[in-house]
Amino acid sequence: MRWLKDNALSLAFLVMFVLALAGQAVAGTLEFNDRQVAGGGEPVSVPHFVASSDFAVDVAENWQSEYLQFFLFIMLTVWLVQRGSPESKQPGEEGGESDERQRVGPHATAASPAWARHARGPRLWLFSNSLGLAMGAVFLLSWLAQSVAGQAAHNAERLQDLRDPVTWGSYVTSAEFWNRSLQNWQSELLAVLSMVVLSIYLRQRGSPESKPVGAPHSATSTEG
Repeated sequence: MRWLKDNALSLAFLVMFVLALAGQAVAGTLEFNDRQVAGGGEPVSVPHFVASSDFAVDVAENWQSEYLQFFLFIMLTVWLVQRGSPESKQPGEEGGESDERQRVGPHATAASPAWARHARGPRLWLFSNSLGLAMGAVFLLSWLAQSVAGQAAHNAERLQDLRDPVTWGSYVTSAEFWNRSLQNWQSELLAVLSMVVLSIYLRQRGSPESKPVGAPHSATSTEG
């Protein structure tokens, strides 16, 4: 029970993610079959649809926009600040900060991760940037998956219309690909902007994403 309590937040989101993904699979199958029947085709099963390029492109499209959002937020908050937001560092603290503040090298403690105890070298650099690198890598991989699955789905539609398929390079430079991508990007960037700005003036009692209820609007990098 202690383990469940200590990991309740990640477990809750994991369960919601699995339920949402399963719901998308079922709803997507019903929508796909509706189009199939309308076009004179045969309906497919849920496993068949989940293995299709139609499902893969929709999932990868959402994933890449989410991880792009987190990658940009992680990297930009190193150098950019927003006065009054709990999502920002204090003005004047821009940059990678000192070794003492980051508790690396000679400033590390016995409880610090092993790679943080190195004063210099590739292991310290890699660990110091591991979160941004991981988010960027997932974004690039999901973007690649979206482009490949999207090309397959796009070519399937073209073949149904008796048109020639297009190459991967032609697809990733097409208006359809960028229309799909930018639709997701703009919504994610607006969500981050809203979080950064609204958290200056609004509160959620007990949330670490909010300032204390009584904190002044100008308070920066302060969590409730």
